[in-house]
Amino acid sequence: MAPISDKWLSLGILALCQVAAMALWFSASAVLPSLTIEYSLTPFQQALFTSTVQVGFVVGSLSSALFGLADRLPPKLFFLGSAVTAAIANALLLIVEPTDPIVPLLRFITGICMAGIYPVGMRMAATWAKGDMGLLVGILVGALTLGSASPHLFNAIGGIDWRFTIATASVCAIIAAIGVLFFKMGPAYTKAPKFHPLHILSAWRIKSVRLANLGYLGHMWELYAMWAWIGIFLTASFSLSMKSSEANDLAKLATFATMAAGAIGCIAVGYFADKLGRTTLTIISMLISGSCALLVGLLFGASPLWLTLVCILWGISIIADSAQFSASVAELAPPEIVGTMLTLQTSLGFTLTLITIHLMPYAVDLLSWHYAFMPLAIGPFLGVWAMAKLRHHPDARKLANGKK
Repeated sequence: MAPISDKWLSLGILALCQVAAMALWFSASAVLPSLTIEYSLTPFQQALFTSTVQVGFVVGSLSSALFGLADRLPPKLFFLGSAVTAAIANALLLIVEPTDPIVPLLRFITGICMAGIYPVGMRMAATWAKGDMGLLVGILVGALTLGSASPHLFNAIGGIDWRFTIATASVCAIIAAIGVLFFKMGPAYTKAPKFHPLHILSAWRIKSVRLANLGYLGHMWELYAMWAWIGIFLTASFSLSMKSSEANDLAKLATFATMAAGAIGCIAVGYFADKLGRTTLTIISMLISGSCALLVGLLFGASPLWLTLVCILWGISIIADSAQFSASVAELAPPEIVGTMLTLQTSLGFTLTLITIHLMPYAVDLLSWHYAFMPLAIGPFLGVWAMAKLRHHPDARKLANGKK
């Protein structure tokens, strides 16, 4: 049996690589306020900076699921190749105008490559799981959260020069590509048997897996729309009570804090989900995040301090349960297709995010910022229903060593 030190050293390396590589996801979205001012981007162009990454991820993850790549390719090499390609695509943003039609294509390529980083990273972490699947996947999703938030910190440090954020994210991804070579696969790693495309139907045929996926879809309805638009929301709110430049700077830091705080939630819920049950913790998290979606807009224009605190609570709860849907699928699905099931789960979830990300500008126009986030609460509340159903399913005994 491998020493415990090997396990946590490898997982530490993987988490750092995940943080560094995932900075690419929101590198362009983080600089949207600056780009909008400098290039007069339309709401549709703004949404494209995030949604084209989502589309790319969906295409990449569906392709990976269809051909079983997450289970058939060497995970470290899959991660490395994806990170390098995404870094190059992101860096090319520095030599074209933000309004150029090639920009959505570059973001699309970045999204495709994310399918070789995010779910593959979870697959790699799962090879070390032994009674602590929730915590291990929670650490990886926490790393994803911190990586997704980091561009907002780069943006705040870099000032008005948005190129600083883009360049830093690409450098981080190259470092991640090199670093992942030092990761050691865990004892549970096995090569998959011959893959058949019909394996992907297991996501629907196995009722317990289907319910876990429905819970995940409810969670994803809310998550990326919030992440994509919270910075613009905070900037608009703070601008009502302070100078524009001050509001912009404060909003960058508040957005980073909102998103980065989710890493704490991922790890904490991962730890307790292994001890108290996956359905218990996901239901609690979605009830809190759904309530925040209903409340946060009512504080638009209010004290920046109170609004930021509510956003941080929302940031913690909105992502805290994410890893537990993945951990549930990893425990409920046949072991030989876990990588494919995780990849398919994420592809379905990110397909759904395309709807809410693009609906937000229309919701703002129709409802104003006071009520625009409220429709996002539909997702987590439906997710609560799905996880409550899973809790009473016989397969629930497979979750967290018998803890529901």
